[in-house]
Amino acid sequence: MLSLLPRSILGLLMALPMFAGAQAAVVTTEQVRAELLAHAPQGVGPGKPLLLGLALEHKPHWHTYWKNAGDSGLPTTLTWQLPAGARAGEIEWPTPSRLPFGPLMNYGYEDKVLLPVQMTLPAGWAADLPIKLRADWLVCKDVCIPQSGEFTLNLPAGAVIDANRALFDAARARLPQPVAQANAKARVDGQALVVEVEGLPEASRGQTLRFFPEIGGVIEPAAPVTQNWRGATWTASVPLSTQRSESPATLRAVLVAEPAAGMVVRVGVTGWPGTPTNAPAAAAAPAPLASNAAPLLLTLGLALVGGMLLNLMPCVFPVLSLKVLGFARPDQSRRARIGAGLAYTVGVVLSFVALAGLLLALRAGGEQLGWGFQLQSPMFVATLALLFTLIGLNLAGLFELGGVLPGSLAAARARHPLVDHALTGALAVAIASPCTGPFMGAALGSALSMPAAQALAVFAALGLGMALPYLAIALLPGLAQRLPRPGVWMQHFKVAMAFPMFATVVWLAWVLGQQVGIDGVAALLGVLVAAAFLAWALGSPGFGRRARQGFGAVGVLLLAGTLAWAWPALREPAATAASGSGTAAAPGERWQPWSPETLARARAEGRPVFVDFTAAWCVTCQYNKRVALADAGVLGDFDAQKVLLLRADWTRRDAAITQELARLGRSGVPVYALYAPRAAAPVVLPEILGVADLRRALAALQPGA
Repeated sequence: MLSLLPRSILGLLMALPMFAGAQAAVVTTEQVRAELLAHAPQGVGPGKPLLLGLALEHKPHWHTYWKNAGDSGLPTTLTWQLPAGARAGEIEWPTPSRLPFGPLMNYGYEDKVLLPVQMTLPAGWAADLPIKLRADWLVCKDVCIPQSGEFTLNLPAGAVIDANRALFDAARARLPQPVAQANAKARVDGQALVVEVEGLPEASRGQTLRFFPEIGGVIEPAAPVTQNWRGATWTASVPLSTQRSESPATLRAVLVAEPAAGMVVRVGVTGWPGTPTNAPAAAAAPAPLASNAAPLLLTLGLALVGGMLLNLMPCVFPVLSLKVLGFARPDQSRRARIGAGLAYTVGVVLSFVALAGLLLALRAGGEQLGWGFQLQSPMFVATLALLFTLIGLNLAGLFELGGVLPGSLAAARARHPLVDHALTGALAVAIASPCTGPFMGAALGSALSMPAAQALAVFAALGLGMALPYLAIALLPGLAQRLPRPGVWMQHFKVAMAFPMFATVVWLAWVLGQQVGIDGVAALLGVLVAAAFLAWALGSPGFGRRARQGFGAVGVLLLAGTLAWAWPALREPAATAASGSGTAAAPGERWQPWSPETLARARAEGRPVFVDFTAAWCVTCQYNKRVALADAGVLGDFDAQKVLLLRADWTRRDAAITQELARLGRSGVPVYALYAPRAAAPVVLPEILGVADLRRALAALQPGA
């Protein structure tokens, strides 16, 4: 995890990132001149070298940062908008310099630097290449200023662009180069990392080398490094950070013999606490937080137990009530009950695996998503609300399903009841997956960092745990006999179960309102009324054929017209410009919207911060918000400690929040992070907040506590 910006550097940090200029190839501020450059010496076309680069020219004594900023700072980020098929690679970071500031040591660039990026065009490309870039950088001197700019270029097809050759050649000369023959290893020795590297170029031997790890949170950048040469072997003792947040099994680092460009080495690290000291480096996989690393078997066990406990969550109860009715049917044989239990289990397990597989595939493709991502889509929420409304109306007796379904579909449903049970399992997963947070937060965060096969096994275990109680009832006659005997109560129970369905619709409408506003809720309610009318018209047992056809035609027209009216209000809105920031807090409000800049600014001022990662569709989040976070004693402790309260609302998709959750070792909400002054890493509190636990954590903020 990157260290946060210290008070001494950010005392006068601007409240909002500075947007520097309109869309152009050059953006100029008082501290930096930024320009988007291109280099195509053989012409713009497929298979030909094409480089883009952001050139940053700093005013004297100002600087920006490397990919690992050191004790403080943030790296420059580039977000591209390119035509379909065109691809931009990662930044090829030039060798950084050490930038001391008081007791701190940062890594970055002064004067001029070019950050090059390799571009590739698909075969057959013959058109002009329009390019848009959003760049964000942090420029610092005695103060730090977040800045951004938007750049545009249009490269004509086939055009030779060679005017910037000298700049790109100079940037290439500054790139650290891999040393193929180097053999690097390291071991943890107390509070130091002992690094040994063999096979470095002869020109570097005997020189003092600078050690730049490519990830932060491992070493103490400002601490002196003890090093020596034994023949061709370079050995160094690098002090570990007292607030270390990473335990990588393999550490990429840049070694620099001034003034030459750096040398990239891959260092296998052994001896981290909790791992065998003689284990090979590849045997251990890095985890987002050391405290969240869990062996696969333990994670599978947690998933199984968490799945069983998931049946107790209120968001799952409406769907599970359908299973209770199914088990209590008087005409169901033991064989049919076993088949139903197995089909439901298969539906649950496969749905969990499919949902997890989709999530992993989207994340591998660059999407910033977390567990429960389906409820971040307004259209999915509206569809669920419609489905639960129809189920509730059916249970209440407004219509019979056989009257609504086409004859062929109704006959197929009767011939294949197991498909019905499997689809019930899929529905349970769709609504239950966001409720896994209280039981599976750390385990799911760990699972999503595992190899794909292991991650899918964890989610399969979660599904098996959820289905296990019903599978046990289906397979064990003794448990089935303990169910209430069939009778008149079943009809009353069936009608009563309509009300949890309607309560779920109320919750889903509230979630939709958080995503698209009051107009979206009105649109949804209109669709639900039209759909209810159509279901009544087609499925009411009191109608004859003519009445059914007449009312049905009216219902179809009503639903079609309502959908046409509602569609614009139900579409997913565009993402906000400032990720996670939402709107500014009104004067007097206790909670402020979370953003990386707000958090960094508060940390730089030495202020404690509490972040509530929440979402409208997260039932546990809402429970904690109304219980622990509304407790008078907790609020008094927040005020007494002058804690800044930030709320990161993940109701809609937000890449910045997803990335922050990943840094905390989580993949879903709720998550509660308490940042103490001068602490590099936050304390992550339990997903189900207890008043006593929260007040105990706040008490630890006091000096001497």
